[in-house]
Amino acid sequence: MSVRDPEYVERVLSLVETVPPGRVTTYGAIAAVVGGGPRQVGSVMAQHGGGVPWWRVIRADGSLPPSHLDAAGAHYDDERTPTLPSGKVDMRSAYWEPVG
Repeated sequence: MSVRDPEYVERVLSLVETVPPGRVTTYGAIAAVVGGGPRQVGSVMAQHGGGVPWWRVIRADGSLPPSHLDAAGAHYDDERTPTLPSGKVDMRSAYWEPVG
């Protein structure tokens, strides 16, 4: 799996598009379906994910990189994504398991 492989990039982005509004999944869960690892999925998202609901793919602990918090928070509010007082997504309520 390579982030330079257009087919791999398309599989990642296509799967991200299936995450329902108000729900989230993880980089690792996406990788488990499409192959590769969480870092590869993260690289695809960083390089090509602007046109898909990128805020629905987060770290396994429910957090996002600090640089994404403001923009993601607005989406979470709009979609009523369950969050915790800490600002993290409530993974018990919001996690969505992708299938391939």
